[in-house]
Amino acid sequence: MNSASLIRFGIKTTILDDRQDKTSTGRADGLQPKSIETLRQMRLVEPLLRQGVKVYDISFWSSTATTPLRRTGREVHYPPLVDVLEPYILLFHEGLVEEVFLDDMRARGIEVTRSSPFVSYHQGADAGTLEVVAQDLCSGKEKRLHAKYLVGTDGAHSQVRKCIRDAKAVGASSDAIWGVLDGVIDTDFPDLWSKVIVHAEESGSVLCIPRERNMTRLYIELKSECGAPVGNAEAMQDFVQARARAIMKPYSLRWESVEWFGICSVGQRVASRFTDDAQRVFIAGDASHTHSPKAAQGMNTSMHDTLNLAWKLNLAVRGLAKPELLATYEHERRKIAQDLIEFDFEHANAFHAGDAESLVRNFQTNVRFISGVGAEYNSNVLNRPTHARNAGLRPGCLLEPARATRYIDANPVNVQLDIPMLGQFRIYFFCRNIHAVLSFLSSVCSHISSGTSVLGSITSAAKSSYAMQAPVHTESREFVQPGRYTATSNIFTYALITTTPKAEFELADLPPLLQASRWTVYLDDIPHTDTRGLQCTDKWLGGLDGEEEVAIVNVRPDGYVGSIGRWKEAGDPMSAKLAATWLDEYYGGFLKA
Repeated sequence: MNSASLIRFGIKTTILDDRQDKTSTGRADGLQPKSIETLRQMRLVEPLLRQGVKVYDISFWSSTATTPLRRTGREVHYPPLVDVLEPYILLFHEGLVEEVFLDDMRARGIEVTRSSPFVSYHQGADAGTLEVVAQDLCSGKEKRLHAKYLVGTDGAHSQVRKCIRDAKAVGASSDAIWGVLDGVIDTDFPDLWSKVIVHAEESGSVLCIPRERNMTRLYIELKSECGAPVGNAEAMQDFVQARARAIMKPYSLRWESVEWFGICSVGQRVASRFTDDAQRVFIAGDASHTHSPKAAQGMNTSMHDTLNLAWKLNLAVRGLAKPELLATYEHERRKIAQDLIEFDFEHANAFHAGDAESLVRNFQTNVRFISGVGAEYNSNVLNRPTHARNAGLRPGCLLEPARATRYIDANPVNVQLDIPMLGQFRIYFFCRNIHAVLSFLSSVCSHISSGTSVLGSITSAAKSSYAMQAPVHTESREFVQPGRYTATSNIFTYALITTTPKAEFELADLPPLLQASRWTVYLDDIPHTDTRGLQCTDKWLGGLDGEEEVAIVNVRPDGYVGSIGRWKEAGDPMSAKLAATWLDEYYGGFLKA
């Protein structure tokens, strides 16, 4: 995700991989709802939807010394209290996601440098560069590269992490060993195509997950006949399959084929730091946090680690970011890692104990976080708290699903996903009656278009940068048409959401900035299609007070809300001045020309 995003933004990127080839089997296996939405916004999700298996429910089974294995409960995976467009987990092996990113990068002329493990890094000839050392496994020689930034996504035993002073993996591991099998199973077990948690009091636990191509993944707790944990030497495939049969009896299990077999142990660790002192070297994914694999969080959390970092690096490489911006990466993602570890510790313990009631309680308590929509950031320079009345949106939280009609072509759209992810901030203006607030909109738009404003000067600087480092043109861009969303700036996309009926205004009535942004003018008129039956204005803001109130929502490139402002008397010229100053102060806190 990090490399694919940077390449999409136009940043020259080299990818080192110690492996000879891409992932072909096994490893991570599921996309949560927020990750699906993110890939949808990147226009990359369709191949995965075609190939993956959608799972909507979880069933619980248990047995004791005196009672046979039986179903003890069934739960909806994502109940209605979680407001997501796609209330399921999408299951397939990690290599399919990897292939989507590889194809996208390949279309932009970038290939992975394989058989080249990272060795070390050093300060370059000047303060702004790093010298990166890698080993060429084919020739046996060292190769040296120069870079402005280095990102380590090199797993739990990260060599990049080991090179960062005082960066240590802090936490504990468990004695529990789990076998993992991907294969086609012939069985009389009735719930094979649901996500299933099975606990046999005498034999241990199994997690069953449907997979692509008629496969099922089993996570099998490995205990000896006497109930003690087994060692890695005993954990051969035949032994693991035998333990699965013992746990699942009286149901039969016969593997028609096994595509992948692995052994894993449970450990919850978070790196003591995610970056070096100079904010030139970063770690993400398993390099920065590890946990059990059974809640399908690893790949998802890692993708959002790297997305969080990628858009910030894009601005830093272009010289548009203050140091405060990169500092938010560790502040935000280390919190999410700690939240994940706390959830995972309880989840893994309940799973190990076969406590279905505790598992259900833990899942219900954490279901928003598990889905990805509940990963929330604390206040910082990007996430400015507000005391204004708002319904759903809060700084540091993701946009909720909302529906509106795109003015220019009358298409009903999901507002939060309609603007593609191009590394830009989204600035939404909300109003009820356009004609009542037109002077406000004109004054604010005129200011932010000028070279005297923070946004105007950053837009000018970004224009020069993108002229030198432009995203590569690909066939897919012909369909996305990014120029529709960067018509006025490479850094800011402006949008208008109004309840004014289409028949009552023309695009030509709007200020020039919003006329140029004609693909992001929306009519808030289809609440009946929303997940909660609400207008976007009501769902996101709790409504507007009268026809003269205007609200502005700043949304970060990763879809998180940055700040929310409201001006009740838009007819007063002072309101427009206050709004313009508010925008300059927000973006001036972490961006520079």
